[in-house]
Amino acid sequence: MKRSCVIVFSFVLIFIFAINVSAKNISWYCIRNKDHLQPKLDFYLNMVEKYDVYWIDKEHSDMNEEKVIYLTFDAGYENGNIKKIVDVLNEESVKATFFVLDNLLIQNKDLVKKMISDGHTIANHTMRHKDMTAIHDKDSFEKELSNLEKLYEDEYGLKMEKYYRPPEGRLNEENLKWAKELGYKTVMWSFAYADWDNQNQMSSEKALKKILDNIHNGEVMLLHPTSSTNAEIMKDLISELKNQGFRFGTVQELCGD
Repeated sequence: MKRSCVIVFSFVLIFIFAINVSAKNISWYCIRNKDHLQPKLDFYLNMVEKYDVYWIDKEHSDMNEEKVIYLTFDAGYENGNIKKIVDVLNEESVKATFFVLDNLLIQNKDLVKKMISDGHTIANHTMRHKDMTAIHDKDSFEKELSNLEKLYEDEYGLKMEKYYRPPEGRLNEENLKWAKELGYKTVMWSFAYADWDNQNQMSSEKALKKILDNIHNGEVMLLHPTSSTNAEIMKDLISELKNQGFRFGTVQELCGD
C-alpha cells in the first residue's frame, strides 16, 4: 500500500511539473550524447513536437544511413567574419541558412545580396533580438517577425521564407503556437558551442575538436558567423565532414518543403 501511494504521488508530481513547464519560459538546449548519437530532448521539451519545431533530422537517425548535416548561422551584424565564412561555403559548394536581424539587412546589403545569389537561405531571427518570451500578446509577437519580412521584401524584392529561430533559443509554448499560426516553422538546433562572445573565443584546435567530437547524423548545427574562430576553422571543418561521408542539407529539406 505504501509503495502504491509513493508511485501515485510521483505521477502527480510529474503531472504538475509538466503543467508548469508548458507555461514556462525555456532556454533551448540539447544534452550531448557520446558515440556520435543523436541527442535526446528532456521529456518536458517534447511539447515542441506539436508546433512545427525542427531541431534534428529524424529520418537520418542511423549513422549507417546517408549522412547529412544542416549548417545554420545566427547573424546579427557583420564584423568581417561573415564574408569570410560565406566565401568558404561557396568555395566548398555548401548551402547554409542564415537567421538574420534587421541590422545585417540594412547595413550589409551587398553581402546579403551575395548570400542570396549564392543560394543561401535568409531566415527570420526577429527585428531586434528581443526575448520573445517577454511578449505576451500575439500582435506584438507577429510584428517582430513581420517587420523583418517587410524590411527584407522592401530592400531585396523577395519574400522571406517562413523559417524562424527565437533569439538565444528562448521559447515557450505560447510563442511556438503563435509562430505556427503565422505559418512559420521554428528551427532550433541539436548542436551549438560557446562561440558567440567575440572577446572570448575558443582556440581553433579546441573548437574544431569540440564540434567534430559531437557530430551526429541529421545534426542541425548552430554557429555564429561573427566568430573569428569559426571563420578560421570553416574550411577544415567542412573538409573533414566531407571526408567522413557527410553531405550538407538545406533547411527546406529538413522541414520537408
